[in-house]
Amino acid sequence: MRKTWFVGLWFICMELSGTRVIGQDVVLNRGQDAAKARHEDSSAEPRTIRLWEDAAPGALGNAEEDRPTLTIYEPFNAKEPTAAVIVIPGGSYMWLATNHEGRQVANWLNAMGVAAFVLRYRVGPKYHHPVELEDAQRAIRMVRARAPEFLVLPDKIGILGFSAGGHLASTAETRFDAGNVKSIDPIDRVSSRPDFAVLCYPVISFVAKYAHRGSWENLLGKDASLELRQSLSNETQVTKETPPTFLWTTSTDKTVPPENSVAFYLALHNAGIPAELHIFADAPHGVGLDLQDPFVGEWGALLRNWLRERGILK
Repeated sequence: MRKTWFVGLWFICMELSGTRVIGQDVVLNRGQDAAKARHEDSSAEPRTIRLWEDAAPGALGNAEEDRPTLTIYEPFNAKEPTAAVIVIPGGSYMWLATNHEGRQVANWLNAMGVAAFVLRYRVGPKYHHPVELEDAQRAIRMVRARAPEFLVLPDKIGILGFSAGGHLASTAETRFDAGNVKSIDPIDRVSSRPDFAVLCYPVISFVAKYAHRGSWENLLGKDASLELRQSLSNETQVTKETPPTFLWTTSTDKTVPPENSVAFYLALHNAGIPAELHIFADAPHGVGLDLQDPFVGEWGALLRNWLRERGILK
């Protein structure tokens, strides 16, 4: 009887602290309130917000895949506004690599004192351009419009994309506007221009012989015209208004060859845009932070130095 009473009380305490038990596994309830109930640092718990309170423009349903979101990762014990980075995972515009090209990167940015926002955008083949761009632009506007709430600097908001997410980031940094001051939505009144961009083994061209076919087919459709593909080959869209950009890739990437990064870097260079490109000798596609590699894993340190040089980090 005493054992039964003890077990029952234990279960009640676990529920109150935001914990569930399934077999031998303890499943913690997520969220900052649950963390506080367990006497934990609530900033360790990410929180997710929808980009649009109601249905997203162009939504083709009401499922989670139809509702783009931002997951907010806060740096520890921030006392003043910081730089912010919107992280855009890759996945050939068909799925999202939200672990090694999302969550892990956000935690790494937090360790540098940077607020991170992982974008979950709509993907093909259900959704096509310009839906993905609209999601990215909305994310930039939202972080900027709510900068005081998020404790970030509205003039130091960057984007960081991997692979197809790098293509989306390069699309966002070459297609932006100042906002619509007459909009009833305050988020739409602010600029969608990122202040800097980081492109990691990015897809860039949709027409060159090294173009990643899966990405353009998922984004535009298999029957996309050559004209449309050319317009989304972002090395052709760089202007003097494109923000400073850091790029890295590898010579042995067979999935998204380094020519993509080189073409975009040259376009930036020719337009007079501050840019830095690193091409590592040997690594496959899609490695993320790759901290276990003593060579490729240095890209993060190189980026940190670049951000400091640009005055984005202290």
